[in-house]
Amino acid sequence: MRSKLNRAGAIAVVATLTTALFSAEGSGAAAQDLVSAAPIIGPAAQFIAQPVVQPIAPADQADVPAADAPQADAPVSADSLSQLVAANASSGDVSRELDCLAGAIYFEAKSETLEGQLAVGRVIVARSKSGRFPGSYCGVVLQRSQFSFVRGNAIPPINRASRDWQEAVAIAKIADAGTWRSPVEGALFFHAKSVSPGWRLTRMARIDNHVFYR
Repeated sequence: MRSKLNRAGAIAVVATLTTALFSAEGSGAAAQDLVSAAPIIGPAAQFIAQPVVQPIAPADQADVPAADAPQADAPVSADSLSQLVAANASSGDVSRELDCLAGAIYFEAKSETLEGQLAVGRVIVARSKSGRFPGSYCGVVLQRSQFSFVRGNAIPPINRASRDWQEAVAIAKIADAGTWRSPVEGALFFHAKSVSPGWRLTRMARIDNHVFYR
């Protein structure tokens, strides 16, 4: 009797499981819900270290200046100021600004040494950059009551074929470019040694016929 009951119970369990299985397969929504609920795990992300290489422009295209781009003049080197003057000698015309600068050097110091001429030229350059005087060489030279050689707000005629003028032009180019240091670099004032104006300024040095101050 007990054996028959056990067999009947086992049959009932199998029947229950079979019914549940067929019910799940028959309900698409339920099956879809079960699948959707399961997490989707893909392959792990892999990071590969690779060097970043910047493309290099071809040699015929990299850093090639335009044909019409202005090229800076190569600096002129010299072992002495006289060599630098010779390298800057030119019989051609110069700009109005350099003409004014050379004119001041010519009238103030044409009989002096090259160092003395350069010192005068560098004072004019320093004045034009100081903010205390006109901002151009012509403005500095023609400023009222500054240079005694100026007549009627103009520079007097110059013998431009003379060696003194050619030397003054070369010194003006050097003073403008700053390619040789003046013995009194930074000076803003000077006067002839023959006068004593009594300026309350810092005296720097005397060069040839002028005394320089800042």
